[in-house]
Amino acid sequence: MKCPYCNSNDSRVIDTREVPDGIRRRRECNNCHQRFTTYERIAGINLLIVKRDGRREEFDRNKLIKSMRISCSKRPVSAEKLEEAAREIETDLYTMGKGEVQSLTVGKLVMQHLQEIDEVAYVRYASVYRRFEDLSNITEEIEHLLQKKRREEAQKNQIPLPLENK
Repeated sequence: MKCPYCNSNDSRVIDTREVPDGIRRRRECNNCHQRFTTYERIAGINLLIVKRDGRREEFDRNKLIKSMRISCSKRPVSAEKLEEAAREIETDLYTMGKGEVQSLTVGKLVMQHLQEIDEVAYVRYASVYRRFEDLSNITEEIEHLLQKKRREEAQKNQIPLPLENK
């Protein structure tokens, strides 16, 4: 591994840890004795995203995170939550076992995760993803979210039935 300080190719691994994305290695240069960190990820298959107009482009995790960050701007969402969601989405895409995935599939996965993370970010993302034409479309989506939230609250407030002995 090339040292970022002196460009020497002579370094040794001091510590190795598994991280969610792969492996983190702490290294020390044998030439200048500076320490630096490297991250290793298993190279997956090249995943192509098929856009609405038929174009194909390679899956870009950074682009995915950037789009989610835009939706979450000025919202109380941590970078860790977005990284975790992106990691889960990427895993879901690769476990499909396909070389090509429709961009609509990616969008649906992002919306599922954003709906759990932050409802406002979800509506922001959905407005672009679903190409809302006017306020009535946004209002319908918000009403759908409110109904879902009411159902979840009603379920949470129900008293569980005692189990009968057989």
